[in-house]
Amino acid sequence: MSTIIKLKQGLDINLVGEAQKAVAKTVAANEVSLKPSDFACFKPHLEVRVGDKVKAGSVLFTDKNRPEIRFCSPVSGEVTEVRRAERRRITDVVVKADGNNEYEKFDTSNLSSKDAVKNLLLQSGVWPYLRQRPFNIIADPKQDAKAVYISTFDSAPLAADYQFVLKDQLADFQAGVDLLSKLAPVYVGYNNKISGNIFQNVKNATLTGFEGPHPAGNAGVQISHVCPVNKGEMVIVVNPQDVVIVGRLAKSGIYDAKKTIALVGGKVKSPAYYSTVANAKIDGIISGNYETEDARIIGGNVLTGTKLSADGYLGFYDNEISIIPEGNYYDFFGWALPGLKKYSFSHTFFSWLCPKKQYNLDTNTHGEKRAYVVTGTFEKLVPMDILPLQLIKAILAENIELMEELGIYEVAEEDFALCEFADTSKTDIQAIIRKGLDLMVQETM
Repeated sequence: MSTIIKLKQGLDINLVGEAQKAVAKTVAANEVSLKPSDFACFKPHLEVRVGDKVKAGSVLFTDKNRPEIRFCSPVSGEVTEVRRAERRRITDVVVKADGNNEYEKFDTSNLSSKDAVKNLLLQSGVWPYLRQRPFNIIADPKQDAKAVYISTFDSAPLAADYQFVLKDQLADFQAGVDLLSKLAPVYVGYNNKISGNIFQNVKNATLTGFEGPHPAGNAGVQISHVCPVNKGEMVIVVNPQDVVIVGRLAKSGIYDAKKTIALVGGKVKSPAYYSTVANAKIDGIISGNYETEDARIIGGNVLTGTKLSADGYLGFYDNEISIIPEGNYYDFFGWALPGLKKYSFSHTFFSWLCPKKQYNLDTNTHGEKRAYVVTGTFEKLVPMDILPLQLIKAILAENIELMEELGIYEVAEEDFALCEFADTSKTDIQAIIRKGLDLMVQETM
């Protein structure tokens, strides 16, 4: 029988624009782009040239510092562009799909050992889907993992529902779990609020049920309660859709990067699910289905995602596209005028009397950056055994020892997204956490 853990700290933000759970629409990926900026602490080494023909699974670039980690094309076609920025830094490698769906074949005949599994994941370009705690970077293939952790639900606002997305792919999911279990013991966290949760019957894994508001679905939050990360240890984190990609590789020996993407948000006319491939161009998904005036397009969820242009591409780890109103306006005495239409984590506005009301929030921060004020807010939003504000200050001071004592090994940027949302000081907290993690990588790896 699985363990049940109930979390109290956190906040569920009810937004309009949830994707309707109907049959996912298929959108052909005519063009894809791999972006080195999707990977923290990473320097690419280009392995192709413009004009090269590639298959799905052909290597496009590798990691300069860890050349065994390969990044492969999710489609077959032709490399049409290598975009660069200052100092010839690579920003995108663009592949135009040929529609033939040709795949590189990888040997899966002997996967009995840990080294054989690692080699398969590295050669096929699937290894980058495996991220690690600490530091929230691509997992180090040279280090043995303490565990593999899979959170099977996302509690962020308007997040994709994996109960719907993966209901017909459980065999591939189980195959992925079985393969990953050869790297380390697998732990699976599921949403205990859902009756008949499809992930409660996963085999070859330790199951834990979680209840509570966001960020209860964050892998880092769950890890801190199930298998905490100590100095010198590594826990591999894999998203449920990426586990399915691992499972397809184990069963068929190909890198099949098909994904189901949720198109959500207050600016979307008909929020829905779309079937495409990783890193696909988004215009085929969003075109004609959103209000273009004053719209912010976000790759990922509204708390942790990245701003995209209308002709941009999905990020490597994206499972949704959020489109919400752009908050390009100013409120005169906005903080001093109470109202039911204004949302606030605190009791500043009367909207707290309607906890289940849905809001069409925009990107306006409703204030400018200012000095930190100790309010106790962060402690109410981070369900982990750490001191959030003190950790942020230790990072700003670049105090390595204090950062270690305050739990830097357990956290990722997403664990502080709610703190950034509710912060009265309007600070880019996730950027500060990333800065601290990068500093720790430089000092310890």
